Order: sequence, then C-alpha cells, then structure tokens
Amino acid sequence: MGEKIELNIVGLTSGHSQRNSYTLILGEENGELKLPIVIGSYEAQSIALIIEGLTPQRPLTHDLMFDAFTKYEVTIKEVIIDQLKEGVFYAKLITEQNGVEHAIDSRTSDAIAMALRAKCSIYTYKNILDDAGIIYDNEEGDIDEPEHIQQEEEKPSKNTSLNSLSLNELNKELDKAIQIEDYDRAAIIRDEINSRS
Repeated sequence: MGEKIELNIVGLTSGHSQRNSYTLILGEENGELKLPIVIGSYEAQSIALIIEGLTPQRPLTHDLMFDAFTKYEVTIKEVIIDQLKEGVFYAKLITEQNGVEHAIDSRTSDAIAMALRAKCSIYTYKNILDDAGIIYDNEEGDIDEPEHIQQEEEKPSKNTSLNSLSLNELNKELDKAIQIEDYDRAAIIRDEINSRS
C-alpha cells in the first residue's frame, strides 16, 4: 500500500456543514499536513473524554468493546486509515491474539476511539495524506480557523459563572456534570480547576 505515516490528534472542532457533526483533525508526525475527518457527535464525545482525561459514569460502547478485547487478550497494535473512497475514510484495527494478527474493518471514528483507549499509534498511507491532507495555518485563515476561533470565543462566556465558585464548589459541579453525562460542561469545569492550580 505504500509508505505509512504516523498521525497525532491535533484538534476536535464542531462541524461546519452538518448539524451534530464534528471535525477531527489529525496531523502527520513529522510534517505540516493535516487530515480533517468529519465524525458524529457520539464518536466525538467518546474521543474527547479520553483526550480530556474524564471517566464517564457508565461505560460507553467503546469502553465496553475495549474491556471485552482486554478480557479475551486481544491487543490493538495499531490503527490504519487505509482507504479514501468518495470522500469517506475507512480504517482497520490491527489486532493480535495468541500471536495471530487480524485486521478488523472499522469506521475511522470508532477506530480512533479504540486507539486512544489502547494507547496505540494511528497511521495512514502517504498517498491518502497527499490526496486529502491540508496545510492548516491559523494566521492565513485556512479551512478550520473560523470554527476554531468561534469556539475559543465561546469559552469565556461559559466560564464566567465558574469564576465565582470556590474549588470545592467546582469539584461538586464537576461531579454533577459527569453524573448527568454532560461531558462538554465537565471539560470546561475541569479546565477552570486546572487553571487555578
């Protein structure tokens, strides 16, 4: 298939064209190209939880899958975004059980959610990155900047009411947000707590 390129998660922004969609931005390990992938809100939440270091009150589907893999001694070795067809990315989970390797077809968003739980590398092929990659430059106002700026501007308004709370009160609010599974609010509260330490 060609040269494999390692990718890192660069960002996650709310989607431009579709309601309840998000854009997951992956960047090549040693280069400037970024791979923007549109994903659903559920998958975005599952990915964001791991990035933010939050634990849901109840296991999400990806947590359940990963626990099942672990119980049956299936190791996720890597994830490869291996195809791009008509603007849709396809991926494979490369797994190993009892010394035997398997490639499992997956939606890219699910594969990345699993990769984060397994702490394994995410790859694509050079030809896919060349075809679909963009150079993302904040100063030049590239494709994802307007959404990125909008999100950054929204944060202070969400945090304003949190500024007046004590650390003890913030921790109680964080617990409440996690209990009702409002992970967006939980992430904002966690950021406020971290900003004071």
